[in-house]
Amino acid sequence: MGRLSWAVLLMGIWAMAGQVQANEAPLAAKVLVIGHRGASALRPEHTLASYGKAIADGADFIEPDLVMTRDGVPVARHENEIGGTTDVASHPEFAARKTTKAIDGHPVTGWFTEDFTLAELKILRARERLPAFRGTAYDGRFQIPTLDEIIDFVAAESATRGRVIGIIPEIKHGTYFQKAGLPMEDKVLAILAAHAYTRTAPVEIQSFETANLRYLRGKLGKDHPNIRLLQLMDDPGEHPYDVVAAGGRLSYGDMMTPAGLREIASYADAIGPGIRAIIPLAADGTLGRPTALVHDAHAAGLELHPYTFRPENYFQAKNFWQGTDPKTFNEAGSVAEIRAYLAAGIDAFFTDDPALGRKAVDGR
Repeated sequence: MGRLSWAVLLMGIWAMAGQVQANEAPLAAKVLVIGHRGASALRPEHTLASYGKAIADGADFIEPDLVMTRDGVPVARHENEIGGTTDVASHPEFAARKTTKAIDGHPVTGWFTEDFTLAELKILRARERLPAFRGTAYDGRFQIPTLDEIIDFVAAESATRGRVIGIIPEIKHGTYFQKAGLPMEDKVLAILAAHAYTRTAPVEIQSFETANLRYLRGKLGKDHPNIRLLQLMDDPGEHPYDVVAAGGRLSYGDMMTPAGLREIASYADAIGPGIRAIIPLAADGTLGRPTALVHDAHAAGLELHPYTFRPENYFQAKNFWQGTDPKTFNEAGSVAEIRAYLAAGIDAFFTDDPALGRKAVDGR
């Protein structure tokens, strides 16, 4: 989607806001800090070290994105293509597995988790995904964890720290993996049920697709009150890939309308839009006025769990920058920006630096 059409759609959402003020009350009793891929500003994402740092820094939830191995094991990677987040390219024994695939309708070249067994993936080590912004001192130290390993780790951390820590797994590329013969939904539910910790601790399963969340709602019913569902949302002009694969026309913009939100509320508990769908940027890159999205979602009974707050200048609204270098690690700016969104009424949020998220929420 082009920049112009994205801006037009945001302006449309903004126009619907009328006189919406930045003081909407959250639905949630407690605003939750979610460690986005762990503490991914400080450790390589989706490693036990990253999740551990997030927990130590006060995250209420940690987020494992899930993809599948060739032998059907859910592991934590942001994408099934792992060339950018592991050292796979340095392993000559895997050189022949580099290939190009169509992932959700887009050609992607690299190495893919579904072409590796779990034992083979365990040979690899994680790397920093954004080396231009973040240090690489931890590259090569950590393995790719499985969902089972993550649950055991969080359970141990919870027992040690004396507080409950939630898990918010994302099912990545659900339609793609189903067509590859590696459906993830029932596997994830079975793993959650197999661990005493996740039979009672808060869990929120998320997806950018819709059909798998509807399926999960049907499977869960009211028998698993600790498991909630989060409908993620991309740019308004984009479409959930399961909708595209089925020949449908529903867009994320359609889903952000009052009618669309009421439909989501029939199968999900919360929505996860990008932060700029809640408060867009003005033409000069500074923070604008809130849209109607928080108000409309709350009216439909949905919480808002937006993504993602990051501590570097580059990812922040211009009015929060410290200096002019996009790479500057700007703690004060991140806290100030999060607080602007808290004032807009969000119920939880994803952050790459949970310590800053904790500071923003707790008022320290």
